[in-house]
Amino acid sequence: MSSYISIIIPAYNEADKIKDTLESITDINEIDEIVVVDDGSSDNTTEIASSVKNDKIKVFKLDKNRGKGYALNYGLKIAMENADIIGFLDGDLGSSASEVKKLIMPILNNEADVIIAKFPPAKKKGGLGFVKRLAKESVFEMTGVELDSTLSGQRIFKKEVLEKFEEIPYGYGVEVGMTIDILKYGYTIKEVLVNMTHSETGRDLKGFIHRGKQYYHIKKVLKAKNKEWR
Repeated sequence: MSSYISIIIPAYNEADKIKDTLESITDINEIDEIVVVDDGSSDNTTEIASSVKNDKIKVFKLDKNRGKGYALNYGLKIAMENADIIGFLDGDLGSSASEVKKLIMPILNNEADVIIAKFPPAKKKGGLGFVKRLAKESVFEMTGVELDSTLSGQRIFKKEVLEKFEEIPYGYGVEVGMTIDILKYGYTIKEVLVNMTHSETGRDLKGFIHRGKQYYHIKKVLKAKNKEWR
């Protein structure tokens, strides 16, 4: 029996990229459903997403911006109805979203319970590596598993893994927190190198503020996980 695969795309002000993102994955035969959750965008993300005419695509708009975690949980309520395999993709991947097929095939071949996209090195200089290092070292410290892409939001899950979570955690620490839980529950994770690209934060004030929030959220999540898994 073939698996029903649903892809959830949380999108906030992605009018420039959402069309390319959607058009690059609609022709992937293995994907049965694409759930776009517009997280209260102030631009015309919803209108552009809805203009991509394909029976796989379902577009929903939240009444206000509530954050990526909320948008993912909203999408999950829809995806869990039919899907055996569920994926998360960002709305700003553009045409490189087609690389998701590299994540789908290993899970169909039962190579792991969760597949995470490993991106090529960033094209422009970002932060100083504090956030990535904190995420990687903390996951290893808590689980004994060394992963390079603990911050990657491009993931494919077997349904049973997501059923262990009452809801997806909120905030910038979501990926790290989920990775720790998944490994602690005894599920397997495999990283797959993809040629995906998305909006990168640079070494400007906005970039440093973003990474500061990430660092704070991850520290907060790690504190909670240390208590939970003692």
